[in-house]
Amino acid sequence: MAEAGAPDAPAQAPDLRADVNRDGSVDVEGTSDSAGENTWTARRGAIVLPNVDDDAKRCPVKDARGRPLSDAKLARCNDASDTKVNGARDAADLARLKTVPLAGTPAGSHGTVKAIGTGAEKARLFIKRAGRWSLLRPADRLSATELRAGVELGVEATDVVRDARKWNGEVKVRLTVTGGGTPRSDDVVLRTAPVLTHHHLQRAEEVLVTKVKGAGAYGRDQRKFVKALAKQVKDAGIGKPLTTFTEYGDPWAQDFVEPAYASMPGPGGKQRTMRVMIRSAQPDRDAGRELFEKLRGPDVGVVQVGKPAANEEWTLNSMGNLETIPPYTLNGKSYPAGRIIQGYRADSGSKPAKSMRTFLSSQGVQAPLLLDTSWLSVGHVDEFVQFLPADTERGWRIGVADPAAGVELLRKAQRDGHGGTKMFSVPSGSDVPAPKETIDQVLAKASFHADNKVAAERIKANLDILKRETGVTDAEIVRVPGLYTRDSDAREDLSGSRKLRRMGPENLERFSQLRGADEARGGRDSAGGAGGAAAVRPNSAYVPGAVNGVLLSPTRYLAPKQWGPVIGGRDIFTEAVNSVYAKAGFTTTYIDDWYTYHLGMGEVHCGTNTLRDARAPWWPTA
Repeated sequence: MAEAGAPDAPAQAPDLRADVNRDGSVDVEGTSDSAGENTWTARRGAIVLPNVDDDAKRCPVKDARGRPLSDAKLARCNDASDTKVNGARDAADLARLKTVPLAGTPAGSHGTVKAIGTGAEKARLFIKRAGRWSLLRPADRLSATELRAGVELGVEATDVVRDARKWNGEVKVRLTVTGGGTPRSDDVVLRTAPVLTHHHLQRAEEVLVTKVKGAGAYGRDQRKFVKALAKQVKDAGIGKPLTTFTEYGDPWAQDFVEPAYASMPGPGGKQRTMRVMIRSAQPDRDAGRELFEKLRGPDVGVVQVGKPAANEEWTLNSMGNLETIPPYTLNGKSYPAGRIIQGYRADSGSKPAKSMRTFLSSQGVQAPLLLDTSWLSVGHVDEFVQFLPADTERGWRIGVADPAAGVELLRKAQRDGHGGTKMFSVPSGSDVPAPKETIDQVLAKASFHADNKVAAERIKANLDILKRETGVTDAEIVRVPGLYTRDSDAREDLSGSRKLRRMGPENLERFSQLRGADEARGGRDSAGGAGGAAAVRPNSAYVPGAVNGVLLSPTRYLAPKQWGPVIGGRDIFTEAVNSVYAKAGFTTTYIDDWYTYHLGMGEVHCGTNTLRDARAPWWPTA
């Protein structure tokens, strides 16, 4: 289509086409891809992938001397970092452009195709000649013969959108034909596909976990956890075996990476999808390197976001502090790919790294929302809220921890004469004694009631925000019994020792530090001042947090084993959790994470991660 304002186009007027209507093909015979090609809107406009995977597995992880590459060099290599099309997979990652055949092109004419404007340096063009793809430089010419026949082009974005104020992902491509008169041009506009986080309406396809090395007690317990997890995954019908991280001993697989994806329309109405693993904004967290070393490859890219500022709390940058509300529409505003939530410290003003928040908001689709997690020791949203598929008009519900219900379970047991029953039924570990307090002793603590009152109030306040922002009603909320308690005495009660557990001979005392000991990294205490060994945040899970579990299928939920009071041969917390999730349509299974994750202020969700189905389009469809 000739430029706006031009006279009626003669036969040789250039016409560059892209997949403007997003049906997966480029129409050069009809007009379905003509209207709106010069602009891009949410409903119409071509999409291009950020080509950040490594389809030919050509990216090295060590230098010529066998030394590990720096983080910067690891992140620098991907399919878009060279000027080649690296095989058929890489070719499939190119957004297609076509020129409409110009049968009347005079001899001696030629054409050029190039990216122009702000996005020119973020795009690369290729041309298909004799069945092979080759780089098309701005000065390279299309011959008169090619113009008469029409040519097929491919375009890639060389990076993801990182800061929309500097580049919003737009790529404008111009075809210019010279010869037989005044040069004439035609433009098309594409937009780089956003990097999107997964939500729980997307089915789990693969589960990730760390396998800790070493012969110590923690290593043995953690490998037992991995074995049990593998069985749970298989029983849930997930065909792919566990993917295990093995190199860096960081057990918190939820925290150093957020699995995401980018997609564009593909042939036959299917989406062309690329997984994009977002490394946490914690450059001193070595486990993130294994994303490049192990996961990057065909259709899997890795994005490394900038460093946090000095006053940005380390633990808030863990990806357990990022969850995604499923798709919804409210008051005419639609979120077809869902919406991100993250926690921040309202008491100190500390937020996740600005570099990460800028990156997430710059994708332009999932509109991140902040919730107050200043009442939590670790401060992650996955400690109290989750989103569950539902057979309802909305398609999902909100699950939240309910401290009042947890306290009432204990009070009822006491009223029924079971106050002398041990609070926890967990056996002693090989290096940590089991807690000994009774229900009566727990209920006699004023601090216990104060802690759970604070937790209930803060959860309600956050829930009110979610209800306001999504339109969810009380009838769409699943309230899961749970308890919280202060770090100042809870770890003593639970483990019988304030020492950090050791993970084998490596003495990886970062086990707890990687979750909550931000003070050791120069973080901020709950009052916003410089942290120190005595700095204490308010709450963490007392009974293993059932909401901090893993959705393995639309009807199967994996929760941490409760180890609550056993009365009449039954764990009263397990019974209550089973009942709540059953009413929401789930079969609940359990995995023991007491000595592997619970004592480190996390649960099964914190120690695992999931890759989910990303075939549904993020763009509106008719």
